Amino acid sequence: MRDLISGGGEGDPAKKPPPSRPDLRFPAASGARAEPARPAAAVVGEDPGALFTEIHLLMAELHDAVGRGASLPIGPLEAMVGRVIQALDLFWLANNPAPPGADYVAAHLASAGVLAVRIGADLGYDRPQLVDLGVAAFLFDVGVWKLPAGLLAKAEALTADEQTEYHSHPRLSAEFIRRSDVHRDGLLEAVLEHHEREQGQGYPQGLPGSAIHPHAKILGLVDTYTRLTSPRPPQARLLPHEAIREIVRSKHESFPSALIKALLSEISVFPPRTLVRLNTGEVGRVVGVNRNHPLRPKVEIISDSKGTRLQAPKLVDLSEAPFLYITTPLQEAGA
Repeated sequence: MRDLISGGGEGDPAKKPPPSRPDLRFPAASGARAEPARPAAAVVGEDPGALFTEIHLLMAELHDAVGRGASLPIGPLEAMVGRVIQALDLFWLANNPAPPGADYVAAHLASAGVLAVRIGADLGYDRPQLVDLGVAAFLFDVGVWKLPAGLLAKAEALTADEQTEYHSHPRLSAEFIRRSDVHRDGLLEAVLEHHEREQGQGYPQGLPGSAIHPHAKILGLVDTYTRLTSPRPPQARLLPHEAIREIVRSKHESFPSALIKALLSEISVFPPRTLVRLNTGEVGRVVGVNRNHPLRPKVEIISDSKGTRLQAPKLVDLSEAPFLYITTPLQEAGA
């Protein structure tokens, strides 16, 4: 891997078969579930909106460091990951589109980092593993900032040469991190391999699933999901449940089923803020997810069957209302 990062080992992978990694398993697959990270008293009750804003600002600092060729702010980054581990409500903020005028890569890393930590927690990662994963998740695309701006802004399909240039960004990311002297378990492997896929159809090495670092598989999934829910303009974004459906339908050979299930358990079919129509004709806004009943969330009814807006919204927990159910999602509130 060190040869590949330094640019001297991007030959035909078939000439040198990559070693398999049968010992690298997701924690939940190894038997007993790891002890989950426990909330730290200092961050309990932290406002998720303010914290997510801080994450965006830290990603902007990363962009500046990459542009100047300076060392990455690893101390603040590790501290931020520790706060993200505790802040469960951040998950839904990470599903929102990038703020207007925001640097796309910075916003993408902010969302993907939060999502990766939540999936790692769902898989049973303990706190040290979550910090390792989180640091990788907030750094994995820093090499994209090294690519030409015109390449990133191009709306039409990339040429073959442009695709090759774009495919260099995992190596660029890993090389910049290595030069910054950042040391976290599995960091370089996770960053370099986040575009590798289960059937060997990824890049830059074409690794099969058994040779891909588990962190890289999580990064690959959240990278794909975030690009669907918050793509570069002018591409149209998908709602969270639509993105899941797209991943299941067209990416079924790209990611392990355990990862997709972990993401689905966090997303739910009807995530908070989704507008839905009930079988009664009423319209409501999802305000809470029932993890054991993903099709029956908590809904705030906002209009009756005739479309008349209620003066006072009515809260209904569909898991406790057997004769009420969602017939279709409508759109996100405020969209």
